[in-house]
Amino acid sequence: MRILIIGAGGHGQVIADILLSGLQRGGELRPCGYVDQDERLWQQMLLDVPVLGPVDARATFDHDAVIVGIGDNLTRRRLFELLLAGGEHLATASHPSAVLSASCAIGDGTAICAGVVVNPAARVGANVILNTGCTVEHHNQIGEHAHIAPGVRLGGHVTIGQGALVGIGATVLPGRRVGAWSIVGAGAVVTRDLPDGVVAVGTPARVTRPRVVRQPRLSPRDWALSATARRA
Repeated sequence: MRILIIGAGGHGQVIADILLSGLQRGGELRPCGYVDQDERLWQQMLLDVPVLGPVDARATFDHDAVIVGIGDNLTRRRLFELLLAGGEHLATASHPSAVLSASCAIGDGTAICAGVVVNPAARVGANVILNTGCTVEHHNQIGEHAHIAPGVRLGGHVTIGQGALVGIGATVLPGRRVGAWSIVGAGAVVTRDLPDGVVAVGTPARVTRPRVVRQPRLSPRDWALSATARRA
């Protein structure tokens, strides 16, 4: 299956590496190229995968499914929604070194990086990033568009709200909740529930300020995504 990666930056290249690693071990998902709005990248080869052109031209490139390779949660959500509206199929990328329980559930468009562990009965929403070496314990609930950063440890029965970011090396104790679109700072330890839309840092994690969530400013080409797909 040919997978088109939306975005050729750092996270997009991580996804390419995940897919290439899977191919080496008999997987069926092959990165056929990136699309990116930065025309300086067009025609370059990144990890031996070509940058084909702009995002809104994706219908002109042969592919079977797409995955959003953008790290920013808000931008990734908006692109995900536009791609779905345009009739695209969303692929899930899972590194072959990841350990996924047979009883966990993973949503469409999610990227699961090297060394990730997802334990029994965990539910991971669509378009999530499970970054390098994080642990998602049993019965976790992770909302759509969230990002669990490298080295994060989530105890059992943890809930992570939609679009939340849990920073590098942070720990969330069992049964705790991180609210939608909140940010947990790197190395923080969440010992009590955090509300929606806040920034929390430290050990134990304390709310330092509200987080203002704004819609991303996408280019006209990005806003044309769904229309482009319908014309194809």
